[in-house]
Amino acid sequence: MLRRPYQEIDVFTAEAYRGNALAVVLDADGLETGRMQQFARWTNLSETSFLLPPSDPAADYQVRIFTPTSELPFAGHPSLGSCHAWLQRGGVPRQPGRIVQQCALGLVQLRPEGTGLAFCAPPVQQAPVAPALLEDVLAALGLARHSLRAALWLENGPRWLALLADSAATVLALEPDHSRLRSLANIGLIGPYGDTPAAPADFEVRAFADPENIAEDPVTGSLNAALGQWLIPLGLLPARYRVSQGTRLQRAGRVTVTAQEGQVWVSGDCVTCVDGTVLL
Repeated sequence: MLRRPYQEIDVFTAEAYRGNALAVVLDADGLETGRMQQFARWTNLSETSFLLPPSDPAADYQVRIFTPTSELPFAGHPSLGSCHAWLQRGGVPRQPGRIVQQCALGLVQLRPEGTGLAFCAPPVQQAPVAPALLEDVLAALGLARHSLRAALWLENGPRWLALLADSAATVLALEPDHSRLRSLANIGLIGPYGDTPAAPADFEVRAFADPENIAEDPVTGSLNAALGQWLIPLGLLPARYRVSQGTRLQRAGRVTVTAQEGQVWVSGDCVTCVDGTVLL
């Protein structure tokens, strides 16, 4: 085993321990896939990322992303957190103001934005939801049919059954039956705060994933990217908006989504919470 630089980054928050944690092994040279998966299972975080030199000359670095059970071709909060860790450890992008990340899905553009970072959402595949499955999902969520405004399958690495609800209050009030959701799908919901006094954001998002991994994800970059790509062109979301996520988990995730020149950018802050080494 080798001593390798290691960080744990809190993503989509400016306040440590209020966002979504990411484990990052900053030098994964020589690690076999099975060893990466074993370590990701041990960290037991929603994702663990491993940084490598790029094999594509257009990229600044390469990342491999693992849940406790499998490898993902792309994920949002690991992209921001990995880039934050790479820059903090002295990474210098080939092009000032633009970082290119290589992952299994391809090349992902990132850039500094405000006090944080933003990633350019990769292409999303969309598909209709079978009515019978939708009814099963609504029942498992405890979401009344009249509170649903739209539903669609969205896939940009992870695959989400995405739902637009009538309000943030509806989203926050849900008490899902996770044992029923387990066999159905990864579920993402968004609902507007509207004129709610002192609202923390424009919209509230919740993400319910496989309970064998994590029942509810605190803050989800890939889902927020896909929601923006789906709903902004339909005029159901504005070209720039702010999301709150993780409220029911006592987190304070904050995500900004911006449509710009035909692309959707997803941004947020990152905080380094653990900085050291790991034996791998």
